[in-house]
Amino acid sequence: MKLVIDFGNTIAKAAVFDNSEIVKLIKSTNLEEIIHLTREYQIDDCIISSTSIQPQHIQDSLPIKSRILSYKMSFPFKINYETPNTLGLDRIAVVAGAFDLFSGDDSLVIDCGSCITYDLLVSQEFVGGAISPGVNMRFKALNTFTANLPLVELSEMNSLVGTSTDGSLRSGVFNGIRAELDEMITSFSEEYGPLKVVICGGDYIFFENKLKASIFAAPELVLKGLNGILRYNA
Repeated sequence: MKLVIDFGNTIAKAAVFDNSEIVKLIKSTNLEEIIHLTREYQIDDCIISSTSIQPQHIQDSLPIKSRILSYKMSFPFKINYETPNTLGLDRIAVVAGAFDLFSGDDSLVIDCGSCITYDLLVSQEFVGGAISPGVNMRFKALNTFTANLPLVELSEMNSLVGTSTDGSLRSGVFNGIRAELDEMITSFSEEYGPLKVVICGGDYIFFENKLKASIFAAPELVLKGLNGILRYNA
């Protein structure tokens, strides 16, 4: 079995995989809880991806061998990116997840997390993508850079028109992102041809059934991508 650890900007997850299947998943920043997984299961390999704390600290705390995700590792696809040293590890992981999910077919991965990232896999090459502000970042910007607008959170939206200030903020952010997602999917598809589109990330649930395009939802795509990378490097 393999252990996959992902410390993102807002959430931390760890999963135990038996081949390609998740047998245990926890959401915790407590290293002791993660270490307990190594006692509960017979782990023979581990991979760590972290953007919020030093991955070396996690690695040093584990009682098993492990490796830290890096763009210098081997992948089943080519990374064709001008500045691979600045490429977010989560972006590498979701592309790896899409590669496994769609058997290497051309795809667009949309990760709705702290930022919204768009990542393209074309002819088994990661060719780049786009980054825009995520849901909470937009709400915080509206609150921070105005005098009177409150800080709100997104909830399920079925209306275009907000009938209160809170509702208007939610409508603007939700419908703005929805329009962005639809247009980005269309634009990428027009430029690169038919693409399989997958959506993931903490806020994907608000948009998965609201888009015009046919998409796949894969909430644990980062973890599955990390597992695929680990198995590829075994």
